[in-house]
Amino acid sequence: MSEPSRTAFGGRRAVPPNNSNAAEDDLPTEELQGLVPRGVNLQDYLNVVGVHLFKERWDSNKIDHHTNKYDCNSMIVRRGQTFYVQIDFNRPYNPRNDLFRVEYVIGRYPQENKGTYIPVPIVSELQSGKWGAKVIMSEDRSVRLSVQSSPECIVGKFRMYVAVWTPYGILRTSRNPETDTYILFNPWCEDDAVYLEDEKEREEYVLNDIGVIFYGDVNDKKSRSWSYGQFEDGILDACLYMMDRAQMDLSGRGNPIKVSRVGSAMINAKDDEGVLVGSWDNVYAYGIPPSAWTGSVDILLEYQSSKTPVRYGQCWVFAGVFNTFLRCLGIPARVVTNYFSAHDNDANLQTDIFLEEDGSVNSKLTKDSVWNYHCWNEAWMTRPDLPVGFGGWQAVDSTPQENSDGMYRCGPASVQAVKHGHVCFQFDAPFVFAEVNSDLVYIMIKKDGTHVVQAVDATHVGKLIVTKELGGDGMNDITDTYKFQEGQEEERLALDTALMYGAKKPLNTEGISKSKTDVDMDFKVENAVLGRDFKVTITFWNNSSSSHTLSAYLSGNITFYTGVAKTEFKNETFDVKLEPLSVKKEEVLVQAGEYMGQLLEQAFLHFFVTARVNQTNQILAKQRSTVLTIPKVVIKVRGTQVVGSDMIVTAEFTNPLKETLKNVWIYLDGPGVIKPKRKMFREIQPNATVQWEEVCQPWVPGPRKLIASMTSDSLRHVYGELDLAIKRRPSA
Repeated sequence: MSEPSRTAFGGRRAVPPNNSNAAEDDLPTEELQGLVPRGVNLQDYLNVVGVHLFKERWDSNKIDHHTNKYDCNSMIVRRGQTFYVQIDFNRPYNPRNDLFRVEYVIGRYPQENKGTYIPVPIVSELQSGKWGAKVIMSEDRSVRLSVQSSPECIVGKFRMYVAVWTPYGILRTSRNPETDTYILFNPWCEDDAVYLEDEKEREEYVLNDIGVIFYGDVNDKKSRSWSYGQFEDGILDACLYMMDRAQMDLSGRGNPIKVSRVGSAMINAKDDEGVLVGSWDNVYAYGIPPSAWTGSVDILLEYQSSKTPVRYGQCWVFAGVFNTFLRCLGIPARVVTNYFSAHDNDANLQTDIFLEEDGSVNSKLTKDSVWNYHCWNEAWMTRPDLPVGFGGWQAVDSTPQENSDGMYRCGPASVQAVKHGHVCFQFDAPFVFAEVNSDLVYIMIKKDGTHVVQAVDATHVGKLIVTKELGGDGMNDITDTYKFQEGQEEERLALDTALMYGAKKPLNTEGISKSKTDVDMDFKVENAVLGRDFKVTITFWNNSSSSHTLSAYLSGNITFYTGVAKTEFKNETFDVKLEPLSVKKEEVLVQAGEYMGQLLEQAFLHFFVTARVNQTNQILAKQRSTVLTIPKVVIKVRGTQVVGSDMIVTAEFTNPLKETLKNVWIYLDGPGVIKPKRKMFREIQPNATVQWEEVCQPWVPGPRKLIASMTSDSLRHVYGELDLAIKRRPSA
């Protein structure tokens, strides 16, 4: 069949103006009015009377395309893969005389050369990588087509038409929302830029709708489940709306590099009215504290319905919602946590801590910071814009930290390029490199104004980088994908390579970190439980054959997890005398009353210990954070764990503190089990217990999870979860 010409539209616009996700255009047969001679009935010619898309969850289209989990009645397919369409005509189809084709349209002003108007020709054989439709069945008045899309097709919601040629022009089906077709990225297609070979990885990074996000401290790692909910009702439209809101050019929506970069900017509301407002000041008026969220669904649905940014988010919330966006569209993605994550404020690829002569930190000059942890995302894709070898996992970060090409966004930065120090490659590789592999440099400010490098800690930053393990809730250490092992020659070479490309020249630290010291110091914080006293134990080692005396200083601060101090609650100085070749321990008691009234979102306490060796003027400096152990929300269920059967969920919380908790909200979520809900308790007395029951009917079989959180005026970041095994409904 020859390709019909565009002039068959009779000189009129093929499709009226329309946005990318909704549609209201109509192309009825009246387009031929005035062109058809009197007495000729168009019904005498081939005419479409029905279109069937096989779009139910149990139909082959959704099963073959791994889209049967989407809670959506529309057709959802993945690009580069065949799907089936049946067209019913008013009479039997005659391939010798009858000409028709399927058309897909997206956007207000569709054009074939931009991929927004796609005429799909009827062909005898489908060609790999090209749009085409092959008749695989012609029976009575129905024709079944095997339609193949391009693996580079735009990702979005297309309007579908069937066009039939008559001697008087095109007879095109009317606009019908029932035939709208979502086309997504396809990690199962070898020709797609997001192709992921391993089936277990596809199950985890595309199809898993419940994740685990790690947080806390490297010495006290904690985890919480997160409901990505990428298949929940309305989420796909909400993700497409984000690209519309960003006014992203339709022609770029088939490129995962561009889609992930736009998503990175749109998840935060810093400069573009994106999804989430960030807040790190512990004030959450007119919004929900970041720790209260249990998943992405409520956030994305509220954003789409209100058309205004949702309050509030911090890094793990940004990462959780971004992961939903990427997986929903078909881009393999995972949330990554970097413990001791550097924020390089001045782009010199090192983290500078300025000290006064007494060893205290100069907060005015110290602009760089080290977060206790930071969460970002990785997205899997090819990078044809970079040299061979830099595809695969790309770091993308939606937490607004630094400006990138005029907007608050970060990535995609090749993880492989970061590991080797090739920070010259786009996008934002220098910033990611500094987060995981910069040196921590302590610089003393002399009274005459000169700066002297006192110590270099080459192993503090990027201590541990983790993500959720495949098929389980455990931790997968991926530090070696970002950096070579500390101390190896390759690791220093990567740093030297990065510094060669760096935007600013760092201070000369050559030889500083290698110098042997007479005295060493370290400290540890006992297991600290919220509301109780605990100790900080500082150990000093004298490596020399001479006696030494030290003037030591301990500072305890309530800090944000970003490493920024809010309040100093402990300040203690003491002297230490060390005999030759000896070890000595000093203990500092921290009382609950010193920190309880000033706690922040995540109950982080940061300790900074410095000491001066009086005989040599050597400065020792160590810093460490601890996370107070906090109570949990307990979740219980009663009833049968069967699809469609009533199940009673109970969330229970006991106040372990000596003070009354006020304005307590408990949040409950469970993809496929219960829609997100919340309940308020005005106050909970000390040692009192509250319970909240909800009846639900699970609708998704298999391993599921219930997630709960609790937030109040004085206690936050309280979680709980419960694993479920939902059985299928017994067949009648």
